[in-house]
Amino acid sequence: MEPHYTRQNDFESFVAEHRRIIGRICYMYAGGSDDFDDMYQEILINIWRGLDTFEGRSSPSSWVYRIGINTCISYRRRNRRFSGALSLAACAGIIDDTPGGDERLLALRRSIERLDPIEKAVVTLWLDEVPYDEIAAITGLSRNNVASKLHRIKLKLRNENR
Repeated sequence: MEPHYTRQNDFESFVAEHRRIIGRICYMYAGGSDDFDDMYQEILINIWRGLDTFEGRSSPSSWVYRIGINTCISYRRRNRRFSGALSLAACAGIIDDTPGGDERLLALRRSIERLDPIEKAVVTLWLDEVPYDEIAAITGLSRNNVASKLHRIKLKLRNENR
């Protein structure tokens, strides 16, 4: 007998498959553990609302990035009370497989946290090895604009971390 699939099962499977992406996006935009949790929940709500209408014109991960980034940017606009970054310890299991990390990685993360929302989106996607064309589709920028933004972001990060 085949298992009975429901919208809830589909949603839970979809979220389980993309939870690391959602976590990384929230980490980059969160200003405290409450903000992280709130952003995560808002992204889940928006995925729930949109899952039935997802047409597959982009990959599911690109769709999650778009929803996540737009949700976090909207959240930040509504809540202008950010006081810094979420501690790495609070979400180490979501960000990478090994808690902690070396000092250079921590410095890089702190520098990324200071970028504006679009720069964070572009560099986060790039670090996740998303192709330029997909970054452009997710952020609404042209491919050439993505390339030039990445170049400027890399220079900025390199100069900050010398």
